[in-house]
Amino acid sequence: MLKSLLQLGLEQLNLLMPQEAQDKLLAYIDLLIKWNKVYSLTAICEPREILIRHILDSLAVAPFIIGPNILDFGTGAGLPGIPLALASLKHNFVLLDSVSKKTNFLQHVVLSLDIKNVTIVNSRVEKFQFAQGFDTVITRATTSVDMISKLVEHLLAKHGQILAMRGKCVDLELNAAEQKISIHKIKVPYLNEERHLWQQKS
Repeated sequence: MLKSLLQLGLEQLNLLMPQEAQDKLLAYIDLLIKWNKVYSLTAICEPREILIRHILDSLAVAPFIIGPNILDFGTGAGLPGIPLALASLKHNFVLLDSVSKKTNFLQHVVLSLDIKNVTIVNSRVEKFQFAQGFDTVITRATTSVDMISKLVEHLLAKHGQILAMRGKCVDLELNAAEQKISIHKIKVPYLNEERHLWQQKS
């Protein structure tokens, strides 16, 4: 059931993923459910809802990812970083969170599923350093886009971009942010809710 739902979702997103990567996504869901009982990683507990609201929601922004170096900050349970890393094996992902129980879970995920293109970092984004600069910085944001820009400007490569995943489009926030922002409407398979991606290029 879940496997076929994932396959159909990937078709709707026009994403080609090897079967091994799809199997790892499903295994990730199992780990998330198991660890969630103790670590409270997500309020969504039902496998089908996790697939739609977490996995496919994350994968829906895959066409906007520019590599080779990507930072997912405030990653929490590994979203959108884990699904995107499994969909983009040629890119290198750093998943950053300041909460140790979340990064402990993610270390277990990376080791258990043998995900070679992901590095887990336990740090606040303001204190984190990356000499090369990231081509893409992405977050499922809760703060304003202009605040995100200030938090990560020291981590962007020369021609890097910031991607902020949102629900409804808030016009007032756009007025407060810099004018280099583009807003893209995102369609998530099986989900009849608004999704937007805010894109800011440096």
